[in-house]
Amino acid sequence: MKKLKEKKTHISMGKRLKRVKRNSGVFIAPSFLGVMTFFVIPFIVIIYYSMVDNPISRNFVFLDNFKNIIGNAAFRSAVSNTAIFAGVSVPLAVVLSLLLAILLESKIPFRSQFRTFFLSPMMVPVASVVLIWQVLFHYNGVVNDMIAVVGAGPIDWFKSAYGRIVLTILFLWKNLGYNMILFMAALASIPKDILEVARMESATALQTFFKIKIRYLSSTILFVAIMSLINSFKVFREIYLLSGDYPVDSIYMLQTFMNNTFRNLDYQKLSSAAVLMSIVMVLIIGFLFIVENHFGKDVEG
Repeated sequence: MKKLKEKKTHISMGKRLKRVKRNSGVFIAPSFLGVMTFFVIPFIVIIYYSMVDNPISRNFVFLDNFKNIIGNAAFRSAVSNTAIFAGVSVPLAVVLSLLLAILLESKIPFRSQFRTFFLSPMMVPVASVVLIWQVLFHYNGVVNDMIAVVGAGPIDWFKSAYGRIVLTILFLWKNLGYNMILFMAALASIPKDILEVARMESATALQTFFKIKIRYLSSTILFVAIMSLINSFKVFREIYLLSGDYPVDSIYMLQTFMNNTFRNLDYQKLSSAAVLMSIVMVLIIGFLFIVENHFGKDVEG
């Protein structure tokens, strides 16, 4: 009798498990179909286009399109500018937002106004932000009026090498607020007892930060770095609104190159550039995961 009851219980649990799996599959199916339709399948199509000569004849050329795109001077210039911009702006976005979060942990005067200043770009449309930058950095704008006071000549910010500086400042102002909020949440989640023990052991503020806080912040630093990297590849809107389709060489980014290529319907060049960009992004993000795993493994353990 006992064995029969156990068998019925086992069968009932098996049916319940199957029902849970079936229901889970039903709930996941819309998201899975959406990802396949709008992400996976289009990317497979891009890979296909990058390996044929054109969309009409569709002759397989394998890596010829990649060789041509690498030899393209405009592409190389766009990659160089994008790498320099990301290499400067992303570390600045991570470090400055972390410093701001630490600063806001303490009770400083005008704390609320300080936070609002960095969060305001999240509530303002991109076109409005760009309009502010145009007023500030126009040839007859506020910044040139200010440097004229010290005897310096006016600078054509949007049509010179200084355009990269303007774009970096704009990128930081737009992204520091969001990153700062993430770091503030991560700092608040650090166990207080560990910090109290460090204080009782007479650890300095720097020792507490580098030995304890930075390890608990490793996963947040990784996330902020990845998001900042992705956002650095999405500054096309700002560049387009500031300088149009063909900006000055210093801010001619990879997105600008791809947009102009798309307008010319050069699918092979566009697809090859997109595939190369994806490979580089995967390698960079993979490296960041390895670094985060190295510094955060003792915390997780």
